[in-house]
Amino acid sequence: MDVLVAGASGFVGRRLCPALEEAGHVVRAMTRHPDDYQGVGEPVRGDVTDADSLAAAAQGCDAAYYLVHSLERASFQEDDASAARAFGSAASRAGLRQIVYLGGLGRDEDELSPHLRSRREVEGLLGHAGVPVTTLRAGIIVGHGGISWEMTRQLVEHLPAMITPRWVHTKTQPIAVTDVVHYLVAVLGVPQATRRAFEIGGPEVLEYVEMMRRLAAIEGRKRIMIAVPFLTPSLSARWLSLVTDVDTRTGRSLVDSMINEVIVHDDSIRQLVEFEPMDYDAAVLQALGERARAVRS
Repeated sequence: MDVLVAGASGFVGRRLCPALEEAGHVVRAMTRHPDDYQGVGEPVRGDVTDADSLAAAAQGCDAAYYLVHSLERASFQEDDASAARAFGSAASRAGLRQIVYLGGLGRDEDELSPHLRSRREVEGLLGHAGVPVTTLRAGIIVGHGGISWEMTRQLVEHLPAMITPRWVHTKTQPIAVTDVVHYLVAVLGVPQATRRAFEIGGPEVLEYVEMMRRLAAIEGRKRIMIAVPFLTPSLSARWLSLVTDVDTRTGRSLVDSMINEVIVHDDSIRQLVEFEPMDYDAAVLQALGERARAVRS
C-alpha cells in the first residue's frame, strides 16, 4: 500500500516509517520541511494548518497515519480540532480507505483532562468526511525521546529526593514504543480494524511512583519519594519545568492528564494482533540503550 505518515519525524513517526517500509509498504513522509527530512520514505510537504498542502500530500495514497498533536500552545484543543478536520477532508478527497490514529487511553465516563478530551475529539473529527478511522489508544509510551518517558527519566536521574504530588499514585499501563509501532503496522489494511478504537498497553498496570522506583533500581540509584497533598497541578508543572526539559505549559497538560487512570479495559486488539508486548523493565532497558547509542553518536 502507498501510505502517508503525518508526523513522520516525530517520536513515533520516525520509528513507524522504517517498520512500514520493512513490511512492504511505500511510505510518503509528510513534513513541513521536506528538504531537511532525513528519515525513511519519500518526503512530501504537508502542514495541517494548510489544507492545500494536505491535498497534495495525500494524493495517490491508499491510507494514512495521523500522529499529529500539540501541547505547547494554550490553544492546543482548538488547533488540534481544526487540524483533524482539515486532514480528514483531504483524506476523503484523495480517496483514502483508512486513517490510523494514535490517541490516548482514558474512560469516556471519567472526567478526562483537556489533553485527553482533545485526543478523543480528534478521533471523531478525522472521520467526519467519511474515511474509516482506526484508533489505537495508549497511555505512557516508553522510548527515548517520548515526552512522558523523558519526564520520568529526568525526574529520577536529576533528583535524589522528591516531594511528589498525589498523581504519582495514579495507575497507568506503560507500553514500549516498539510495541506501539508493531500494533500500528498490524492494523493497516485490516477490514476488522476500521471504524474501531482499540486500547493498547504493556502487560503491567503500575502507579507512576512504581515506574520511577523501578527505573531507579535499573539504573542503580537510590531515591527517596515523599508524597504531599498540597502540590497543585500548577505548582507541579512549574516544578517539572525546573528539573526536566518539559516546559511549563506542556507540563501542565501532562500533569492534568496524570489525574486520570490510563489503563486497558478492553483488550480486543489481541484478537486481531497476536503477540506479547514486553514488560516495563524490558521497555526501560530498551529506551536507556537507545539513549546511550544516541549520546555516543
